[in-house]
Amino acid sequence: MGNVCICTPFSLSKKSLLCTIWRNGSTTSSTPSQPTISPSVLGVLPSSPSPPVAKPPPQQQLTHTAPPVPIVISEPARKPPEPHPARKQPTNQSVPPSSTEPHKRQQSHAKKPTHTNNISSAGLQAVFRRKTENLSDMYSLGRKLGQGQFGTTYLCVDKATGKEYACKSIAKQKLVTDEDMKFIRREIQIMHHLAGHPNIISIRATYEDTVAVHVIMELCTGGELFDSIVRKGHYTERQAAKLARVIVSVVEWCHSHGVMHRDLKPENFLFASNEEDAPLKAIDFGLSMFFRPGEVFTDVVGSPYYVAPEVLRENHGQEADVWSIGVIIYILLCGVPPFWAETKQEVFEKVLHGTLDFEADPWRNVSEGAKDLLRKVLVRDPKERLTAHQLLPWRRKNQ
Repeated sequence: MGNVCICTPFSLSKKSLLCTIWRNGSTTSSTPSQPTISPSVLGVLPSSPSPPVAKPPPQQQLTHTAPPVPIVISEPARKPPEPHPARKQPTNQSVPPSSTEPHKRQQSHAKKPTHTNNISSAGLQAVFRRKTENLSDMYSLGRKLGQGQFGTTYLCVDKATGKEYACKSIAKQKLVTDEDMKFIRREIQIMHHLAGHPNIISIRATYEDTVAVHVIMELCTGGELFDSIVRKGHYTERQAAKLARVIVSVVEWCHSHGVMHRDLKPENFLFASNEEDAPLKAIDFGLSMFFRPGEVFTDVVGSPYYVAPEVLRENHGQEADVWSIGVIIYILLCGVPPFWAETKQEVFEKVLHGTLDFEADPWRNVSEGAKDLLRKVLVRDPKERLTAHQLLPWRRKNQ
């Protein structure tokens, strides 16, 4: 949902991949030719709806296209999934006057439209249930940074300090039900709950007025991890391991605090700046949930390519995040997802029944240690899958 604090990235020892998240790393890089995967980001950076993906010839290099829409966003519960009402498009409240009602036509012609049409019936304090200060008293809004399905993100400046932040404004007009407002409250609560990790976006303040909910977050200016993969084609094993250490650390922190992210993907990691060693930050906790050990969820959530098999089977827990970690590492190393197809349904079929390909380039230059790690993470039985905590020894080895 936003960005994160700037911090020094995890240091990388002079050894190769043994120093990182898996063993026996190769530092060589070769340009892969593999199918296309589309980006999607709900954070500060621009995003666009997902067009259908055309199937390229085998092993076509990753290219940057429009983002895929998250699979299904349903009410998180232990019951059959229902579409989350917040994802419905708001209905148009204006009805043109009919020819049988001339007095209404004249009335509407005389009245000029006002901004009150955008005011939600939710009320002034409906989301946070408390009075907040006025956003305009504290911050000056600048240029638009990005547009998501529910909110628009702007550059904003603290009037007292002159420091720049990102402000995500969520129109109340799109908060149709109590459940919609509950989702917003939970996302903000989770961001506060996870505060303290250097690679998780930090939240500074929240405001509410008659038109929108505003969330002030740390500003990240370095772009998405996805865009970086597109530019590079893929990372060397050493570089991939460095990024994987950060991602594993974030997920382990979330799980140890009773939170599962449920939408991990390169689009939801931003670089804090354009510096070469800028820290990576996890964003967008809109699908995240608090959980208890052993708790099972039946809603189908996430994004194509990254969703775990058990999510598609409507029976998942925090292990689904670890599957997504495996998919991200796979893409970092070769530039393409492990399970690719022309349509969403075909992707899901491969997620459920496909096999991992370690034969084509650049896998010949990737260490057996990295491949072994992926086999232990991209295992379909969540009980057999490594946990985020079990991945920490790889992350910490020789740091």
